[in-house]
Amino acid sequence: MDFDDIYKQYAPQIYRVCMGYTNNPDQAKDLVQETFFSVWRNLSSFRNEARVSTWIFRIATNHCLRALEIAKRMPAGEMPYHLAATETTPPDDKLALLYKCIAELPETERIIISLELEDMPQAEIAQVLGLSDVNIRVKVHRIKEKLAKKFKAYGQFE
Repeated sequence: MDFDDIYKQYAPQIYRVCMGYTNNPDQAKDLVQETFFSVWRNLSSFRNEARVSTWIFRIATNHCLRALEIAKRMPAGEMPYHLAATETTPPDDKLALLYKCIAELPETERIIISLELEDMPQAEIAQVLGLSDVNIRVKVHRIKEKLAKKFKAYGQFE
């Protein structure tokens, strides 16, 4: 396995998954960098017990969860009044709205839907999260319903 090939193949997907967790492009880039540093450092010890994609997504998921845990412990400050009033994403940008809606989900649901959006087979998602295939199928269905309601609430569901 060549690291450069692995990076080229999976970096865009890992970035989108990290965006689903953070809804912050800079933080998502940092998490991608941390993920692939871990992949590079541990590539020689990869035992092929799972697909390389499953392994990489698991590493990314762990980094994202760790970042969220750290963020929870950090004191939250208020935004300066002149920044809080500005709109940072255009209202018609459905992709930005999707990331915003995903970011509002609980952690496990963010993981599941982010991996689902990357077309990862549900059996692999179950393997990454240590859940049953049936449980993942049910959760994906419920998460999609939640997202549809959120989109509808924002007036964006067609």
